[in-house]
Amino acid sequence: MRIIPTVHLRAMEPEDLDMLYSIENDTSQWHLGMTNAPYSRFVLHDYISQTTGDIYTDKQVRLMIENETGETVGMVDLTTFCPKNLRAEVGIVIADNYRCKGYAQATLSALHRYAHTTLHLHQLYAFIPCDNLSCIHLFQKSSYRQTAILSDWLFDGSAYHDAILMQCIL
Repeated sequence: MRIIPTVHLRAMEPEDLDMLYSIENDTSQWHLGMTNAPYSRFVLHDYISQTTGDIYTDKQVRLMIENETGETVGMVDLTTFCPKNLRAEVGIVIADNYRCKGYAQATLSALHRYAHTTLHLHQLYAFIPCDNLSCIHLFQKSSYRQTAILSDWLFDGSAYHDAILMQCIL
């Protein structure tokens, strides 16, 4: 039985620029999101300095994930925020050397508490490639349920792939 680590979610700081740069410019992850061009350090530095951290102002919030020793192990996003329906899309990235150690599950648990008690959201959802079985399993363990299969939803640069819509009512 794996022990779930303790994580702390915090706002981005200027010191997070290198991790943000690395994640945002990882072309192997671009098909999972909306990115299709690299970001410069200058643009990301401006993003960090200009984001308010207020989901109502920015329509999104990005939080850095720290482990119990204060190391930054990844980041988690709430995007596509809909204030009328109190829902947001979840995106999570764990740095390669921290994967498969329980940080993603601990992060989703912490994110759910934050989204429910602080942001008063009703629902979180995620679009997951149908072939990403570890991610599907992670979200299932975190109380998400599959509600739709979206045909040809994600394009990886050469082919379209189906995605699963998974939802969690908080």
